[in-house]
Amino acid sequence: MKSCALIAAFNEEETIAAVVAGVLRHLADVVVVDDGSTDRTAERAAAAGARVVRHPQNRGKGAAIRTGLAQVLAGPHSHVLFIDGDLQHDPNDIPMLLSAGERTGCDLVIAERAFAKGSMPTARFYSNRIGSRILSAFIGTEVADSQSGFRLARADRLRELHLTATGYEIETEMLIKLARRRASLCRVGIAARYQGSRSRLRSVRDTFRTCMLAVRYRYLSGR
Repeated sequence: MKSCALIAAFNEEETIAAVVAGVLRHLADVVVVDDGSTDRTAERAAAAGARVVRHPQNRGKGAAIRTGLAQVLAGPHSHVLFIDGDLQHDPNDIPMLLSAGERTGCDLVIAERAFAKGSMPTARFYSNRIGSRILSAFIGTEVADSQSGFRLARADRLRELHLTATGYEIETEMLIKLARRRASLCRVGIAARYQGSRSRLRSVRDTFRTCMLAVRYRYLSGR
């Protein structure tokens, strides 16, 4: 396995250096797409050792992921590790994803947070539970954390996809389109982290939008 990490970041100057440094303890290559940040995200990511690609203005997480994939998939990497830049994901969990990918040969490994009611914002708890059940029905296999952006995917399977999402629904589009191609999926459990991190996901609105787009990705869109 030769893996490259891809991080879509927007105004993450407080955390991006720690994320990049944490990833580089496990992988040799990190690409950060600075999605039009107005702070020092790009500078701090580069100083920490990442290759940085910049959008001149904010275009959304999905657009940033697609820009990053164009860079990463042009190279010799066998896998792409997706991780957020806000420290909601612990880079120390990366070996679990790499081990699962190598051991099982799965096309997609999803890191699923252990949710407990009362330990996370109520709206996020219910929106993720509902969204995960709906998405599981669409793809025909159980997914317990549909909003997880922490995942490892085979590069050759990603090259098959034509991704169009511009926002947070990029993870749903990727999952559904891989499932349509009978890609194999496995899951690893990680701890949920909320202290010291923030999320720009608007739980109810973004989950509803993602579910509606899931219908399009499953039944109406092309490859």
